[in-house]
Amino acid sequence: MVQVQYQDFTIRNWEKRDRTSVSEVIHSVLSDYGLSWEPTGADLDVINVEECYLATGGEFWVIETQNTIVGTSAYYPIHRGKNAVEIRKMYLLPIARGQGLGRYLLQELENAIALRNFDQIWIETASVLAEAVKL
Repeated sequence: MVQVQYQDFTIRNWEKRDRTSVSEVIHSVLSDYGLSWEPTGADLDVINVEECYLATGGEFWVIETQNTIVGTSAYYPIHRGKNAVEIRKMYLLPIARGQGLGRYLLQELENAIALRNFDQIWIETASVLAEAVKL
């Protein structure tokens, strides 16, 4: 993906300048659901996007509206299953929810993964993230 429009949202590749804003978005969404931001644990991959996603053959996207990052989505190869990837860090701030964006992002991730000839997709989420579970 280079850049795609969905309604008033721009979906584009992560850039180094996005590191702080992306961290803040994910921290905010996790806090909304009573979950912890773990920059030295479960969220370390957000601090190390270059190593965890880009260098491994994955992708990390940001979602913007009015030049403000309002969401993220990503995937990277994993060593479980056959030629598998895991979809990760799919978070949207409240302003970006309820407009079909999550479903659209999931389709775009699936398309990007298929173009790279992966055979399996894994997704895990916390049960408290009701929208993610439903999606």
